[in-house]
Amino acid sequence: MAGGAIVNTGGGKDYPGKLTLFVLLTCIVAATGGLIFGYDIGISGGVTSMDPFLKKFFPEVFRKKQEAKTNQYCKYDNQLLQTFTSSLYLAALVASFFAATVTRVLGRKWSMLVGGLTFLVGAALNGAAQNVAMLIIGRILLGIGVGFANQSVPVYLSEMAPARLRGMLNIGFQLMITIGILAAELINYGTNKIKAGYGWRVSLALAAVPAAIITLGSIFLPDTPNSLLERGHPEEARRMLRRIRGTEDIGEEYADLVAASEEARQVQHPWRNILKRRYRAQLTMAVVIPFFQQLTGINVIMFYAPVLFETLGFKNDASLMSSVITGLVNVFATVVSIVTVDRVGRRKLFLQGGAQMIVCQLVVGTLIAAKFGTSGTGDIARGYAAAVVVFICAYVAGFAWSWGPLGWLVPSEIFPLEIRPAGQSINVSVNMFFTFCIAQAFLTMLCHFKFGLFYFFAGWVVIMTVFIALFLPETKNVPIEEMVLVWKSHWFWKKFIADEDVHVGGNHLQMAKNGRDTKGADA
Repeated sequence: MAGGAIVNTGGGKDYPGKLTLFVLLTCIVAATGGLIFGYDIGISGGVTSMDPFLKKFFPEVFRKKQEAKTNQYCKYDNQLLQTFTSSLYLAALVASFFAATVTRVLGRKWSMLVGGLTFLVGAALNGAAQNVAMLIIGRILLGIGVGFANQSVPVYLSEMAPARLRGMLNIGFQLMITIGILAAELINYGTNKIKAGYGWRVSLALAAVPAAIITLGSIFLPDTPNSLLERGHPEEARRMLRRIRGTEDIGEEYADLVAASEEARQVQHPWRNILKRRYRAQLTMAVVIPFFQQLTGINVIMFYAPVLFETLGFKNDASLMSSVITGLVNVFATVVSIVTVDRVGRRKLFLQGGAQMIVCQLVVGTLIAAKFGTSGTGDIARGYAAAVVVFICAYVAGFAWSWGPLGWLVPSEIFPLEIRPAGQSINVSVNMFFTFCIAQAFLTMLCHFKFGLFYFFAGWVVIMTVFIALFLPETKNVPIEEMVLVWKSHWFWKKFIADEDVHVGGNHLQMAKNGRDTKGADA
């Protein structure tokens, strides 16, 4: 298949080193940056299905909800309600560009600190909100926090991890996102039972807990060797590399880092450089992968899981419970990805997960069509509802071991040092822009597309699965500073990379050129 020949599993080198306790702990602490993103995804859907919250801020939606014969597809269709959810992602988009500069000039850990602090303030504002304006200002501050954390955490994890375990450690970020989502759904389930009607305040204010974790954690995190070299601290970088690899034998890896750092130092304008022909493959992936990740339809489930289940005829408690079940599936399926990503590789997980999601979306769309048709009215029996939940869970599992974690992992590991912060910013901003679009438009799309919305997303998953099969080479086990060899040996992307653009050194270029160190196509 046209996946391209891949560089061997060492990318030409197999650096010595092991997974040290120090690296494991720092990666766990850094990955907690995913908690704030996950908590917000999980909390917003539950809060927007709570009657006291709707009565106070969105009375029109509350009234529509009470009408007995409301069209099930349209009862939550309200632009202001969607703006409450989506404003965070627009703020995150803008913040990610500022985060790129902070990440490059001050280091990865300070971006995490800024993200945690801003999210903390946003959580306080949301919990104390008296009007919609306070709610949305709080959401914007939360978005700034998410933008900084999502920009810096995946890069930090990819730089700290040994090449052969980079996938596993980087997916810790996605695991924390899923844990944040699950925690939020459990909290929503509990706070919804508070009789006094202030449960939504507790749900929103508790976002301060994951914010405090990453804020405090980032203070104690060390900087990556890549960042230290980039900022002109070679001896500190050497010491840190020895410490994180657990060996004195770091000469070869350190030499590659120095070469990458010297090349990075010559780049005065990373945003202009990233447009150069030789980075075409990486730039394409940084735009297309997050774009496709949002068009899987996952945020339809995760943002609005309680709203969606209630729309499908579940009662209030049942809808929240169903979203807790999908949250649990999300966590366990992400663990599957952690265990398998460095063994089976990125491409196989992408392709298998895509196929699973296509089938599930078609089945869910058909089940909903059979019960609600185009009118949006009708009742759903308990057994039928259970079938819908089963297929939605299977869809979530497919996403959670493929497009969920890999949508963050692959873009964070493919960029050379000189444009890495800019590349990650593009990845985050594209992700946030399309998350914003989906959040802003989903309830309106559900109202107009009805059950066809699931077919709409299934069609996109077909397109993205074909794209991966054709254009994404395997990147597992390749040292991050040697990733150019992967693109140089790919059937399509090699035409964009001249021989003189490959600065890995030694005879690796020759091997990439003549294919002598390839294992064949990974497909």
